[in-house]
Amino acid sequence: MSKPTKAHHAAAVPILRYLKGCLVKGLFFLRTCSPHLLGISDVDWTTCIDSRRFITGYCFFMGYSFVSWKTKKQTTVSCSSSKAEYRALAFATCELQWLTYFLRDLRIPLSKPFVLYCDNHSALHIAANPVFHERTKHLDIDCHLVREKSQAGLMLLLPVPSSNQLADIFTKTLPPQSFNTNISKLQLQNIFAPPACGGLTEKTYNPSLNTT
Repeated sequence: MSKPTKAHHAAAVPILRYLKGCLVKGLFFLRTCSPHLLGISDVDWTTCIDSRRFITGYCFFMGYSFVSWKTKKQTTVSCSSSKAEYRALAFATCELQWLTYFLRDLRIPLSKPFVLYCDNHSALHIAANPVFHERTKHLDIDCHLVREKSQAGLMLLLPVPSSNQLADIFTKTLPPQSFNTNISKLQLQNIFAPPACGGLTEKTYNPSLNTT
């Protein structure tokens, strides 16, 4: 914003066009919703041509309702894609922990561990491996809360194919088909349209398994 260039203007124009075409869209929340949380974590590593800082993003669903999301450019440059992915998992874990406290304050019973998806197998292996080795020795201590929370039963860490990585929409530029597919899974609907009749099920809007 302080020193805009033609490249920044060219990047902003498609965003404004999208916002102009989505003025009638809003998030839809069903009255009947499972209290089970499902999160997806992602990172965009070194693709920012201005700073090469990585961009983290995550989103959370309660049942099939989209309830929390965030994208942020980090303040440091990461030399390792595994480190960047693991940091993204740490940020998503912190949000998951806060959502857990919030649900407990509302006295909503939590009967089973929540699920956190990640498309980077190295980050999942680091979270499961307690032994420091060459790949993990440069990670900060605070990032190991992912492993601690996973062992405590707060969440299950599961892989998700990159083709079904919903959090990509928060971290990187996508082609139109992938972008529109991910948008359709966020429950964005025309808020001025009459409600549709018929059954909406949790299986219909599974953000990790539904590819249509």
